[in-house]
Amino acid sequence: MIDNWDPENHVQWEGGGRAIAQRNLRWSIFAEFLGFIVWQLWSIVVVQLPAAGFTFDIGQTFWLISMPALVGATLRLPYTFLVPKVGGRNWTIISAALLLIPSISLGFAVSNPETPFGVMLFIAALAGFGGGNFASSMSNINFFFPQREKGYALGLNAAGGNIGVAVAQIVVPFVIIIGAVGTTKNLAFAGWFWIPFILIAIFGAYKFMNNLSNAKADFAASAAALRDPHTWIMSILYIGTFGSFIGFAGVFPKVIQTQFPELSNFQIGAAGITLAFLGALVGSLSRPFGGKLADRFGGAKITVFAFTAMAVGALAVVLTLPVGNFWLFLGTFLFIFAATGIGNGSTYRMIPSIFSARSGVEDAHNNSGDVSTTRKTSAAIGIISAIGAYGGFIIPQVLGASLGSTGSYATAIYGFVGAYVVFIAMTLFFYMRRGSKLGQRV
Repeated sequence: MIDNWDPENHVQWEGGGRAIAQRNLRWSIFAEFLGFIVWQLWSIVVVQLPAAGFTFDIGQTFWLISMPALVGATLRLPYTFLVPKVGGRNWTIISAALLLIPSISLGFAVSNPETPFGVMLFIAALAGFGGGNFASSMSNINFFFPQREKGYALGLNAAGGNIGVAVAQIVVPFVIIIGAVGTTKNLAFAGWFWIPFILIAIFGAYKFMNNLSNAKADFAASAAALRDPHTWIMSILYIGTFGSFIGFAGVFPKVIQTQFPELSNFQIGAAGITLAFLGALVGSLSRPFGGKLADRFGGAKITVFAFTAMAVGALAVVLTLPVGNFWLFLGTFLFIFAATGIGNGSTYRMIPSIFSARSGVEDAHNNSGDVSTTRKTSAAIGIISAIGAYGGFIIPQVLGASLGSTGSYATAIYGFVGAYVVFIAMTLFFYMRRGSKLGQRV
């Protein structure tokens, strides 16, 4: 337990505080990285189910993809409030241990083609444990870093987790083949492979992370965050950025398989690798840059840029679909993923500045305010991350409905373009308008 933690104190920060914060950040990233892997396993496994003897229809397939996102988003709220309740280090240990349940269960479920859909859906829901990790990790790391470095630190923490999606999409096909020992595909190893890494994360959090005494449960701050309208405005914007990232990342392997079945897998040895991993990889790597750009130019400006790029990219996807060119299609989608990553970083950088400004801090972009403001910010971060994650459920469901009713994804994507335009207007009105109290300050 560390007492009297104050990252805004320059002497404390340079006299060992930075090293402590960075150590906690590294292990937070690793635990969150594994959380994202477990969260997204079903989006990869679903594509492999027909070859393993499972016969699910389009609707059931999209439910298996989206159910982990629905549960993960819902768990983010309690996960956030458990950090100040039990301690960041303690909760990282517990939340990492919970990842063992969906990992082990998945292995047993996919080993038998007779497993009922209801059981499969329940086990897919358990993968939501991995989605909850993000909120608690971000809430915890928010306490460790000074305001001037939060954009990059939070962006790096998030990117380290987000990249787990890409790693899972690359590694799982190889794991399935290796686990089969050269005979037939063994989907069980898609879950079981991660168990040793989860155990390492539990040990690392126990040994090397810290609880902060001033990161205590502050129900007044939590209630204030719930009442603050900007918590909900930012939640909507985060649906647009992170919701788009996690939603598209989860459904991208299925979209490629539907649109370009002949190019949905590229053989590397005995394993078939989908290039869908590039989307999650690009979105993850661009996230810290979004935070860094927001540190320098302001989060609102970068967020408007990101939504504009997402709208342009989505329109380009619709235009390229009839052409039937896979590489053009892939390039336009990667452009969207890059924009979502930048938007993820910038929207998260806006949150501390918004609540600092609303607490009366003059230089809100560089000063996090007092401990009470930091606690309110951390509570808001958890709420916003929870609401935003519902995009991971909405996007696969909307795309699945569009495909089922029209035979194309175009209608759904046009809807996403319209949503991005609305998000641009919201950001301009609330955070860049000259007459607004927060205009030009975030």
